[in-house]
Amino acid sequence: MFDYRLKVFYTVASRLSFTRASEELNISQPAVTKHIKEIENQLNTKLFDRKGTSIQLTRGGAVLYTYAEKIRNMYRDLEFEIYQLNAEHKGKLIIGASTTIAQYILPEILAKFHAYYKDIKIELLTYNTETISTLLKEGKIDLGIIEGESQSSYFDYQPFKADEIVLVAKSDHPLALANKTLSIKDLSQLNLVVREQGSGTQEFIQNRLRDKNIDMEDLNIIMQLGCSESIKSYLLYSECMAFLSISTILNELKYNMLSIIDIKGFSIERNFHYILPKGEQSGLIKLFLRFIG
Repeated sequence: MFDYRLKVFYTVASRLSFTRASEELNISQPAVTKHIKEIENQLNTKLFDRKGTSIQLTRGGAVLYTYAEKIRNMYRDLEFEIYQLNAEHKGKLIIGASTTIAQYILPEILAKFHAYYKDIKIELLTYNTETISTLLKEGKIDLGIIEGESQSSYFDYQPFKADEIVLVAKSDHPLALANKTLSIKDLSQLNLVVREQGSGTQEFIQNRLRDKNIDMEDLNIIMQLGCSESIKSYLLYSECMAFLSISTILNELKYNMLSIIDIKGFSIERNFHYILPKGEQSGLIKLFLRFIG
């Protein structure tokens, strides 16, 4: 029901990529561009600026994105209000989510879902990406939501939410106070705290650094900690830095406790994914995915 051209714009704006949007929507990149041009002509405003190989929202694009998100949510709420009038849903859904998603993203979604479907019981298990995959394969959970990059032919993977991993330090760290932009080679001079092996976030960081010919063994890793909360607390009392999901540090950025340290020509963007066994899914799984889609 969500206007298709607006959906195309919303997907491009969420991913900040025409290529990723075309893959997610399963249409060609020229078709994506055509829809964006039609909206720009209709509104008589430019929606995106190109910055080298990347794109950014213009001021007009940012305004449209805000309203597109509101419209999308209104359509979704309308559909579910009507759908709920015509169906009765009961049962239990066991969801396995990797740590970042379970702690920072799912609580709000699960609360809203429960408000609609009070007779559906949700059990949320929190593990790293590697363990979630194992539990799903063994049939101990119904659905996984992960942050890792490795994929198995045993599962189907669907994009859930865009995310970015950034280098952070406490706000009074000398590099933060100096507002200094680092080069990728500067990483070898930093004291770093990292997540444990098996963490999807850590796997993603390692792969992106490897793309830049940087091996984790060449970095000065002071400590491994098992969750983002532990890492954030550690950073507040040390001169160390860490790569963390932007989703985990929104409050710390808001209250100026942590700062992002920019690295020239280097960014780590990713998608969180649903992970499901291949084949037909239960009605409860379809309902949940439709709710948060």
